[in-house]
Amino acid sequence: MNDRTITPHAGYHWNNKDPRFFEGWYFRVTLPIEKQSFAFMYSIEDPIGGESISGGAVQILGINEQYICRSMPKVNQFWASGLRLELAHWRKTDLKIRPQLLQPPIFARDIQEGYQATSTLHQGYIRDLGTGKDCRWYYEVKPIYGWGNPNLPQKATAGWLSYLPIADPGWQVLTAHGLAYGWIEWNNQRYEFLDAPFYAEKNWGHSFPEKWFWINCNSFSEQSDLTLTAVGTNRKVLWWTELVGLIGIHYQAQFYAFGVFDSQFSWRVQPWGQWEMQARNEYYTVKLLGTTQETGTWLRIPTENGLQFGCRDTTKGKLILELIDNTGKIIINAKTDLCGLEIGGNPWDEEWEKEFR
Repeated sequence: MNDRTITPHAGYHWNNKDPRFFEGWYFRVTLPIEKQSFAFMYSIEDPIGGESISGGAVQILGINEQYICRSMPKVNQFWASGLRLELAHWRKTDLKIRPQLLQPPIFARDIQEGYQATSTLHQGYIRDLGTGKDCRWYYEVKPIYGWGNPNLPQKATAGWLSYLPIADPGWQVLTAHGLAYGWIEWNNQRYEFLDAPFYAEKNWGHSFPEKWFWINCNSFSEQSDLTLTAVGTNRKVLWWTELVGLIGIHYQAQFYAFGVFDSQFSWRVQPWGQWEMQARNEYYTVKLLGTTQETGTWLRIPTENGLQFGCRDTTKGKLILELIDNTGKIIINAKTDLCGLEIGGNPWDEEWEKEFR
């Protein structure tokens, strides 16, 4: 793995004493030919244990946006490195050792249910008892972009404030774009892939934002070297809340970033179905239009009462992305119908429109 793709905040953040804490990881593999995506979401809450909501979970958004979920209730069967992206959670095993990374053949033999993940290796198996659906996976990743200019040290996605315990939750794009190879078995249907677009991010803290939306894609119809992540949110900072927005683009070894503090920035997002964003700085203007006719799938998020349904997602959104420079030259004009689109928090009973000058 290239040091230039290792981001800040890759390691586990828990201080080993705070009971009210969560950390969550999101990994996605997109299969452009099949026009399908697999999104793997791992989480741990109240890792000190002893509470009714202590424990972890695996959620997977799979083929045709079908959803499965499996609780991982034993916090002592969870392990993560504080230095790098390495984590594992075992639900069912006969091993009498502490959870740790295992060689893939040993994991496959001895872990009947659970997962392990690093920046380059992902493996696991879960079965959703409620639906009877299951998923088994093994794939490796070659990271291409972390977060920032690929020729420079990588950046904290949420800026310098993310290093201080004042903004909640923390958020970091870990791999803006990578290439995955391996296989995923979804209800006994095996999908093998080579150089499939891969994306990874994480969040951590004591609470999710009050309200947010998210746009993400790294699988475009005519550009193989393009990835976009954009967000608008109302998050907690100490004893108040603030509105923040961000658009980040990696394209042909360049990084283009726009935020509410350094750009003219606006968004207009419907309760569901349409996401519009625009930003302009002294060098570039970016415009995003995301739409979907899909109904979306409700996913669980950490809350004071444990994991609860709190955000709505699709991995089959349409997106138009345009980036132009200040002379009017078109840098990017791209489309996709494999975009991740999300809304979360509340209230979402009317259009959310904001403008920052």
